[in-house]
Amino acid sequence: MRHFYLLSLLLIVSGCAVTRTSNDFIFPTKEGKAKYIAAYDDTMKSLWNVPFKEEDVPTTFGFAHVTISGPAHGEPVVLFHGTDASSTMWFPNIKAISKDYRVYAIDYPVEAGKSLMNLPDLSNKQMIQFFTEVFDWYSLQNINFVAASRGGWIATYLALQPESRVKKLILVSPAQTFGGVDKKGKALTAMVLKMFPDRAKLAIFFDRFSFYPEKIDAKYKEQFYLANKYGKSKPGLTKMLQFREKDISSLKIPVLVMVGDHDVINNVKVLEKAKALLPDCETAVIKNAGHFISIDQSETVNKKIVDFLNKK
Repeated sequence: MRHFYLLSLLLIVSGCAVTRTSNDFIFPTKEGKAKYIAAYDDTMKSLWNVPFKEEDVPTTFGFAHVTISGPAHGEPVVLFHGTDASSTMWFPNIKAISKDYRVYAIDYPVEAGKSLMNLPDLSNKQMIQFFTEVFDWYSLQNINFVAASRGGWIATYLALQPESRVKKLILVSPAQTFGGVDKKGKALTAMVLKMFPDRAKLAIFFDRFSFYPEKIDAKYKEQFYLANKYGKSKPGLTKMLQFREKDISSLKIPVLVMVGDHDVINNVKVLEKAKALLPDCETAVIKNAGHFISIDQSETVNKKIVDFLNKK
């Protein structure tokens, strides 16, 4: 398969296949893009506390930016981040997950991040193709998915495809997966921040979405703020339809679902639904955690993720 992508890369570079490959669709100004990328790199340098390499994988839709950590021959884990959070959001979790696993963190291409695209948006069908081409590039089979928020919906959608390669699915407060938004008023602070970004609204957002907003590292907060200030990502909510119960019930793989007890997106009742629908499911309520549960309670979440991955 790799020869196909090398050909695609040559076509992209030559301009024969696409007219533009960049994240100008997301960052319309060079100044905004430069500031965001500098903040992204600062987050990685300061907070990604294990060795890593960054690669840009050619796809039909441009380049997928992938951050890789962990032993070369470790079982694969793919990380799916939340909206505008980018792969850097996993900084409190990467050391635990990558100790024994080969971890691939992929920036979703139509959001703030470092993936470079030739289209302003992706359909669900194109999204499947995008991730499939990345998996093919690394020859990944029997993949463990760890996914947060919108990334949880994406990972579930991929797991439901007929030729899914997913071995285990770990969902960290997945959006639109087992129900709609729980606390709509508080959740709207995310949209307000995106539409009218300033420091005060950023503080309100983190106060609503995190149980310990004061403990979130300032470098990551700055990156997230710049994603909203300069980025023009599309949440794609119209494509994130809630899954039918019969579809969820068709997932035969082991699934772990976690939500925070102060989560604005999911309440604990979604765990009852998950348990009832999924044939092989474990659930957990993470105490003293908001929607950013992988940051709010990283030690607890890390242990549950690793224990679930290690379970035979």
